[in-house]
Amino acid sequence: MRYLRAFQFPLEQKYGRTIYPYNSLNSKAGEMLVFDSITLIYGENGSGKSTFLNCLATLLDMPGAEGVRRFGTTDYFQEYLAQCVLLKDETDDGKQVFPMQKQYIKSEDILYEIKKIQQEAILRENYYYTRRKLGMTKEQYASQSQFKIEKQIVNQVFRQEKYSNGETALQIFEDYLQPDGFYLLDEPEASLSPEKQLQLAAQINELARFFSVQFVIVTHSPLLLGALQGTIYNFSQPQLVINHWHELPIVKLYQNFFEEKFRPSKER
Repeated sequence: MRYLRAFQFPLEQKYGRTIYPYNSLNSKAGEMLVFDSITLIYGENGSGKSTFLNCLATLLDMPGAEGVRRFGTTDYFQEYLAQCVLLKDETDDGKQVFPMQKQYIKSEDILYEIKKIQQEAILRENYYYTRRKLGMTKEQYASQSQFKIEKQIVNQVFRQEKYSNGETALQIFEDYLQPDGFYLLDEPEASLSPEKQLQLAAQINELARFFSVQFVIVTHSPLLLGALQGTIYNFSQPQLVINHWHELPIVKLYQNFFEEKFRPSKER
């Protein structure tokens, strides 16, 4: 499913290397990024991957979007967004289609979940914090039954006592990722072992193929980049470039590393 069809970057390069988000995304000026059911964004640090996700999240009014501090009289972030073009899916009568279930999930969100102290007061505050992140108002989460709240807090305690960090992270993703949804994931491999990364990839592939879910994922993980069934954009290049998995620098780096390690010592 492709709720979001394409994103066009602003036509004009402005402000050089000093003004966010122009400083990260100027090299993509005028480019059109076409989304797949699973779109993967790869690139070196500073290539604009997370900046791009935050632009998407803000334009789509998604829970988890990060506000940008304004300096001076010009709101450069909103100025940049006003020049972007988003193309969404449409019905036969021209109405735009976009799911209510949407979320921008960053690596620090998952780390916060798995590192919080197991104290009832902190877990209770976390329950309300999570609801606010999901876009619920104070009235909405206050209207939920006390029994439901207590049950979810008990489940959190049990989960943290039973599972490792990686297992807990997978459980959190299972809670967040629901059918008929749109998700932005920023480095979901954080705290996941290689085996757990492959399990997450299988879950994402299944949701995208059978349950009408669309993903845009920023990742450095060669395992996720190889296991996820989607289109890979390499943001390290000046223009938008689609790469196959084996063409990515990170894959070649790992390949050279392991070839060197497995080479007999006499040949080194």
